[in-house]
Amino acid sequence: MMTESEFLQHSDALFAYIEDQIDEGGWDFDCQFSGNVLTLEADDGSQIIVNRHTPNQELWIAAKSGGYHFAEQGGQWLATRDGSEFFSVLSTALSAASGEEVAIAPFAG
Repeated sequence: MMTESEFLQHSDALFAYIEDQIDEGGWDFDCQFSGNVLTLEADDGSQIIVNRHTPNQELWIAAKSGGYHFAEQGGQWLATRDGSEFFSVLSTALSAASGEEVAIAPFAG
C-alpha cells in the first residue's frame, strides 16, 4: 500500500495523464480538476466524474452507467466489485458520453 503522500502524487499524475490523453486524442471534453475531483464534460452536458478517496486509497468513477470504485492491485487499478480495469471503464464511459470511440491506454506512472 502507498503512503498517503504517494497516493496523492500518483492520483494527481493520473488525473493529468487523463487530461493529456483526452487533448491528444482530440476528443471533445471539457476537463476541470478541482480538489480531489476531475470532471469530464461532453458537448451534450453529460459528465463523467473521476475522484480519489484518500482514506481508502481508491479511485472512483461516476457516470450514467453507474458508480465504480477501484483499488490498486499489482500495478493496476481494478474495480472492487467485478475486477474491471479503470481505464477500460473510463474509456467506455467517455465513448458513451461522446458518441465516438474513446480509448485511453493505462497509465504507467
